[in-house]
Amino acid sequence: MESHATTCNLRCELQLLFDIINMETTTDDEHRHYMRIALAEARKSPPKPTNFCVGACLVTPSQTNKPSSKAPLITGYTLECAGNTHAEQCCFIKLSSHYNCTEDTLGEHLPDGTALYTTMEPCNKRSVGNMSCVERILGLKKQHGTQAIAKVYVGAAEPETFVGVNEGRRRLEEAGVRVVHVPGMEEEILAVATTGHEKGGNALNC
Repeated sequence: MESHATTCNLRCELQLLFDIINMETTTDDEHRHYMRIALAEARKSPPKPTNFCVGACLVTPSQTNKPSSKAPLITGYTLECAGNTHAEQCCFIKLSSHYNCTEDTLGEHLPDGTALYTTMEPCNKRSVGNMSCVERILGLKKQHGTQAIAKVYVGAAEPETFVGVNEGRRRLEEAGVRVVHVPGMEEEILAVATTGHEKGGNALNC
């Protein structure tokens, strides 16, 4: 059993590594700064065996161009808002409330060049009745129909624990959204993400 678990975990780790290797990468300190903010949000997420603890934030060009103004536009973490909510979803819910608009029209209110930072690759599939984070991102449009979020920065690929292979990056890139890896925090991100999961051979459903 232990040998099977080790093989299973190794296979999953290799798949995650392959996914990351094939992703555009940036090592810019600015991007690490915002990924750290997202990771701090992930630590706030209530640990559950059926969720990943993920953190996210939205950042505008005006913030990245001003060293004295490093605060993101909004932050969010898994289960922050009512219901079975994901980190990206919570960002959109809170910002919709701030702009007094619906999530469907939120894209029209986002500043040009708004980017999403998330500790884990946005999900492409969820349980029945829940819209995936990829669908939510792609649903945010400017008034002229272009994507309101044109760049997504991720800290780690999503393990296959709940829904198998995540096609989120592919769908985003096919829609013209750049997906960029911010390396160096993968182990820490995955340790936080799997807080509350059963450890050992059954932790990852490979």
